[in-house]
Amino acid sequence: MKVTVVGAGYVGLVTGVCFAEIGHEVLIVEKLPEKIALLKKGISPIYEPGLEELLKKHLKNGRLNFTVDLEKGVKFSEIVFICVGTPPSKDGDADLSQVEEVARCVAQYMNSYKLIVEKSTVPVNTHKLVKQTIRRYLKNKNVNFDVASNPEFLREGSAIKDFMEPDRIVIGVESEKAKKILLELYEPINSPKLVVDPATAEIIKHAANSFLAMKISFINMVADLCEKTGADVKLVAEGIGLDKRIGKSFLNAGIGYGGSCFPKDVKAFISIGEKYGLDFSLLKEVEKINQKRSYKIIDFLKKALWTLIDKKIAVWGLAFKPDTDDVREAPSLRIIPELLQEGAKVYVYDPKAMENFRKVIGEKENLIYMEEKYKALENAEALVILTEWEEFQRADLNKIKRLLKLPIIIDGRNVYDPKEMEEMGFEYYPIGRKKIVDYF
Repeated sequence: MKVTVVGAGYVGLVTGVCFAEIGHEVLIVEKLPEKIALLKKGISPIYEPGLEELLKKHLKNGRLNFTVDLEKGVKFSEIVFICVGTPPSKDGDADLSQVEEVARCVAQYMNSYKLIVEKSTVPVNTHKLVKQTIRRYLKNKNVNFDVASNPEFLREGSAIKDFMEPDRIVIGVESEKAKKILLELYEPINSPKLVVDPATAEIIKHAANSFLAMKISFINMVADLCEKTGADVKLVAEGIGLDKRIGKSFLNAGIGYGGSCFPKDVKAFISIGEKYGLDFSLLKEVEKINQKRSYKIIDFLKKALWTLIDKKIAVWGLAFKPDTDDVREAPSLRIIPELLQEGAKVYVYDPKAMENFRKVIGEKENLIYMEEKYKALENAEALVILTEWEEFQRADLNKIKRLLKLPIIIDGRNVYDPKEMEEMGFEYYPIGRKKIVDYF
């Protein structure tokens, strides 16, 4: 089948490349010429394992192409996926201006039946606004169209696998024709396909992400209790996760969630509830717990070092999670400015996210970007771990201890085993884990 994807951001690029991988012919429309130039060379502007390899493969075999011409994209196929950004506005609402722009422009170029599919995360009943906008701006009033919702459930770092082997595919449609087209489109993917109305599909996405964020905040709340009582949050998580009603996923205690989805979607879902006069205070508490998590790192450092003035602190990990270069809403964006404010000298390293972090934070006095993880440790009073990259998990602990001025590790992601760290002579501060030695 022929497929048009509007937007070459994270969702649009992964979606387009994966549709090509399952055998469709894909045209991705992107308004930024510089991004198109990179993509046409087979260079992905984002880091996602396996993405660039598939990009090059399908550029070469002709199944994947790019253009800045939306009219060309609309006329290329009868299926148009909207994959543009819906960033949060100041009041927490999703900013739908890009979705509106695409709907308006698509309407002007439609010359035959089109199925316009929301892939972007949008508030419930956005499909009605898309439909209304298309009707208003449709040049040829005799052209028929459908609007559907097909939310994405892609995790950064495993997006290709999530697309190719999803837990489910949610299809929100209002006509048999739209249902038939989308089921045929996804036929090569062997997974449960849930066909619902568009409003239900839109809510499923926000509800899913908000529930997962709630699990993370819940286990972080429990981690604080474990620290106070000498219990081990990893064992608590295992104990409750074995209950099939709860499940093991998203029960890793740490310094909170980040990224482009959870913070934005929780805010948006709260705003949606309030618009309908509903009490979503449960999610407000989820958000509040998450916002406080980052400052545990500062508290641990102050306990360990007393004062941070002129102390050299090494930081491993800037991305909000491993296997991505995404720093949006990452804990590092809150923790590192706080360390600088406290007077520390901060040496940072991340395998993939250095450049994106630098774009957000910039160059600052006492903030030093390091190209090698061990170099960042030399004569540092403490190592802070903010992202659980595999290369940190496999790091040489003896070398770490030798390079650090003081053998202090503040582990915001519970990368190491407390018992092993204590036996090696580290002063080790995990999140919610049972310490062998009480330093205070």
